[in-house]
Amino acid sequence: MEKELSFLDGVKACLPTVLGYVGIGIAAGVVGNASHLSFVEITLLSALVYAGAAQFIISGLLLLHSPISAIVTTTFLINSRHLLMSTATAPYFKKDSILNNIGIGALLTDESFAVAMNQVSNKKPINARWMHGLNVTAYLTWIVACLFGAIIGNWLPNPEMFELDFALTAMFIGLLYLQLISDKSKKITNALLIMGTVALLVYFCMRLMTPELAILSAALIGCLIGVVTDRWQSVHTRS
Repeated sequence: MEKELSFLDGVKACLPTVLGYVGIGIAAGVVGNASHLSFVEITLLSALVYAGAAQFIISGLLLLHSPISAIVTTTFLINSRHLLMSTATAPYFKKDSILNNIGIGALLTDESFAVAMNQVSNKKPINARWMHGLNVTAYLTWIVACLFGAIIGNWLPNPEMFELDFALTAMFIGLLYLQLISDKSKKITNALLIMGTVALLVYFCMRLMTPELAILSAALIGCLIGVVTDRWQSVHTRS
C-alpha cells in the first residue's frame, strides 16, 4: 500500500524552489527599503500581501505617492491569476474541510501551484497535508528573505547590480523544464505548441488590455486549448 503523503513530504517538494524565493525575496526587501518603507512595513507587506510582483509594484507606487485606490486596484489585477490557479487546484481537495481549502488557497503561489500540478501530471498523489507543507515552507522562506533584504537594503540599493530581479524568472524556467521532461503522458511537441500559442496570445492581448488581464486571458485560452487537445487525442487513440 502506498504511503500517504505527509507535511514533511510537502516541505521536501518545496526545496527545489527555495533558492528562487530567497533571491527574489531579498530583492523585494531591498526595493522596499529603497522605497523608504520601514522594517515593520516590509515585514507586514511580505506577510500579508505575499506576492512578489505585487510587492515590487506597491513599493514603486508608494514611492510615487499614488492614491490607495490605485494601489489596491493594481494589486488586485496583478494577483487575479490566483483565481484561475485556485480554481484549477480546488478539485483535488474536495474531500477536505473548508478550513483546509482556505488555508491552501490563501498561501497558494505561482511556484507552489506549478509544483503541485507537476506532481499531478506525473500521476502522483497530493493531499492537504502535503500541500500545507509545500505552501508553509514557501511562505516562511519568503518572509525571511524579505526581512533579510530589508536589513541589507542600505548596502544594496540597486538589486539589479546582482541580477536578483531575474531569480523569479529563472525559477519558472526551471519548473517549466522539469515539467516538460518529467510528464511522459504528453508529447513535448504538443506542450511546446501550446506554450507558443499562449506566448502569441499574450503578445496580441497586451495590445488590447492591461498586461495582467492579457496574461490571465491567454492562460485561460491556453488551458482550453490544452483540454481540447487532450480530449481529441484520447478519442483518437481509442478509435
